[in-house]
Amino acid sequence: MSNEQENPDSQKEIDLDDQQAVIDEEITESVEELPTEKITVEELQQQLAESETKATENLDKALRIQAEMENLKRRTQKDLENAHKFALEGFSKELISVIDSLELGVQAVTGESEEVQKFREGSELTLKQFEAAFTKFNIEKIDPLGESFNPELHQAMAMQPSAEAEPNTILNVFQKGYSLNGRLIRPAMVVVAKAEDA
Repeated sequence: MSNEQENPDSQKEIDLDDQQAVIDEEITESVEELPTEKITVEELQQQLAESETKATENLDKALRIQAEMENLKRRTQKDLENAHKFALEGFSKELISVIDSLELGVQAVTGESEEVQKFREGSELTLKQFEAAFTKFNIEKIDPLGESFNPELHQAMAMQPSAEAEPNTILNVFQKGYSLNGRLIRPAMVVVAKAEDA
C-alpha cells in the first residue's frame, strides 16, 4: 500500500489549504480594488441626507399614486352605478312620447256609442299598463297641477293672472314631466299664476 492510500485525511488537508489560499488571494485583490481615498463624515452625512430626500420624494409619489388610484376606483364605481341606474333614460324618453299620444287620444275620444266607449276603455287600459311598467322601473310622473312652481322640475310656458290661485302656483299642465330614479328626464310644461294687475 502506498502512503496516499494509507492517509486519505492528509490529502483532504492539502486540498483545504489550497482552497484557503485561493480565497485569501481573492480577498486581497478585492481590498486592493477599493478606493484608497478616505471619505469624510461630512460627505457621508451629505449622502445620507440626499438618500433621505430621495426616499421622502419616492414615498410622496407613492402616496399620491395610491390616492389617485382610490379616486379613480371611486369614480369608476360611481359611473358604473349610474350606468345601471340610468340605462333606461333614452328608452324611457321614447316611451314618454307614446304615452303623451295615448293620453291625447283618450281626451279626444268623445261620443256615447258602444264602439267609442270600447276604444276609450282599451286606450285607458293601455295607459295603465304603461304606468305600471314605468313604476316598475322607477320612472315617475310629474303632474304638478295646483302645486308651487319649481324651476328644477317645471318649465313655465306662460304666466296668467288669477284671482283664485296664489302667485307662482301652477294653473294648467300642458305636458306632464317625468323623472328616472330622481333624475329629471323631461320637465312638466305648465302655466303659472301671477298676481292680477291693479
